[in-house]
Amino acid sequence: GVGVLMVAGGFAFKTASVPFHFWAPEAYEGAPAPISAFLSSASKAAGFAVAFRVFVEAFSLTAIPEGINWVILFQILAVVTMTLGNFAAATQDKVKRMLAYSSIGHAGYVLIGLAALAGGAGAQNGNVMGAAMAHLFVYGFMNTGAFLFIALTEHWGVGRTFEDFNGLASKAPMACVAMSLFMFSLAGLPVGGGFFSKYVLFLESIRAGFWWLAALGAINSALSLFYYSRVVKAMWIEDPGREFEITSKPVGLYAGIMIAAVGTFLLLPAFGPVIETAQAVATALFG
Repeated sequence: GVGVLMVAGGFAFKTASVPFHFWAPEAYEGAPAPISAFLSSASKAAGFAVAFRVFVEAFSLTAIPEGINWVILFQILAVVTMTLGNFAAATQDKVKRMLAYSSIGHAGYVLIGLAALAGGAGAQNGNVMGAAMAHLFVYGFMNTGAFLFIALTEHWGVGRTFEDFNGLASKAPMACVAMSLFMFSLAGLPVGGGFFSKYVLFLESIRAGFWWLAALGAINSALSLFYYSRVVKAMWIEDPGREFEITSKPVGLYAGIMIAAVGTFLLLPAFGPVIETAQAVATALFG
């Protein structure tokens, strides 16, 4: 039992899940934005991929004593992580720090993949975990693109707060369109793959009998729209409080942002093959 707790704690730290999340906002804010993008997307995805396999295969609920039910542990972690991440993100003044807490909130959504395991039907469990994997895949495009946009603003010396982004769309409309797409897709609006990835994740948790997890996830998604839309409002609606000049447009950063934007948008109509593949792989784990 203690060993399971220790392993769970290690994965919680790796994936920046509550209560081992304190390093993430400081690390993401202090690191160059492309490094923050990698830490919050690729590194998190790798951590969850290993966690899924370890807990399904090494700590199978059917193979360990009844007293050690790690599903309940992950139910608590999922609820606390998504709630704390979203509430903390809603109170931030700096955009990069908001994205860091948003990343913690999304870790909570992905934890539903372990939290909604009934420990019985392999196919149903595979569907839940596959939905979490698919959300991780889509999240990689959305979140990486958002952090690359932050890298672009850091290159221009725009500033870190929401107010610093005021009127930015008049200077860099294409980049701001992409950032708006990332924000709305992260919130779960039907403009990018984030809509279907959240929808299927919540739907599969309801089918598994955990409607309350889906309800809490939906409430947190509604809250996230508040702070994501603050970025869009600043860029497109607010009047700039100061003048700043965009002297150069780094080709590499622009290319990365546009690739992430196209990927995020195309994952809306092309989400079917992604979820089918993810659920097939996850179901194989339970085979």
